[in-house]
Amino acid sequence: MEYQDIIKDWKQQKFKSLYWLEGEEDFFIDQVTAYAEHQLLPEAERGFNLTVLYGKDTDWSTVVNACRRYPMFAERQVVILKEAQAMKDLLKLEAYIDNPLSSTIFVVAHKQGKIDGRSKLAKLIKEKGVLLSTKKLYDNQLPAWVEAYVSGQGLAISQKAAILLVDHIGNDLSRIANEIDKLLVNLPAQKKIDEGDIEKYVGISKEYNVFELQNALGQKDTSKVYRIIAYFAANPKAAPIQMTLPALYNFFAKVNLIFSVKGNEKEVASTLGVHPFFVKDYMNAARQYGPEGTEKAVLLLHQYNLRSIGVNDSGVEDGELLKELMYKIMN
Repeated sequence: MEYQDIIKDWKQQKFKSLYWLEGEEDFFIDQVTAYAEHQLLPEAERGFNLTVLYGKDTDWSTVVNACRRYPMFAERQVVILKEAQAMKDLLKLEAYIDNPLSSTIFVVAHKQGKIDGRSKLAKLIKEKGVLLSTKKLYDNQLPAWVEAYVSGQGLAISQKAAILLVDHIGNDLSRIANEIDKLLVNLPAQKKIDEGDIEKYVGISKEYNVFELQNALGQKDTSKVYRIIAYFAANPKAAPIQMTLPALYNFFAKVNLIFSVKGNEKEVASTLGVHPFFVKDYMNAARQYGPEGTEKAVLLLHQYNLRSIGVNDSGVEDGELLKELMYKIMN
């Protein structure tokens, strides 16, 4: 089950006694937990019928006692256990989960992984409740996720704007969603979000960012590469070198894979694990650099990444270090 499905059921007044939220992606768990805490009960009922506990500060008996209470002046109560992974005696919840109270909606937020699927507790969860098991999205899935999230808020976003946002923030859905929510406050209804909006409201230059540097470097567009590097040097917060070098390393590492891939652009995209929108950029870079040039770029990026954190370096400024690296990669 997806996190949106749980919330959709709740909006339709369809409830189960247990919702177990676990896995690697905190954003999905937080979305369900926040809805349970702030939307499941009317505000007037929360004082009596909402209990929020934290795994590191509670134990199984306190949790079970809260779940076995009957609601006051209402049909149901909500009990939320946050940070369940920190509760030492978590397995002792088995007895309650095997025989839950129908008037209690028990929501468990278990982050940083999953419980053992072979355990009795895992089997009871699947039998008695709703299990949400979350995974981190792959990088090539992020632009589509951004488009879907924006669409769910009643707006649209251009593909380039979605890619620009993802390229700047990375695989952090909470931060991406927060930036999108800020955009929604500032933009008129029904407007399509474009790169100009990202530049204006998120603070990411549509011309001077790691994504544009990557493209310019892939095309060996010397003047554009040095123009972007000069901007980075003058605006260190725009693209810190510790973020820039790993992004470029990842780019050339994927370009290097192209030489061992056969098939059409869709198959190449699947093998590289990138959005099809990017494939032409990777293939063009492969033509520009060839196998030897690509391998050289990967090695140089690894070497300069170490220098950027002080290994075998005499204190060269980040801007000069990038400029020197770009020259060596392109020549």
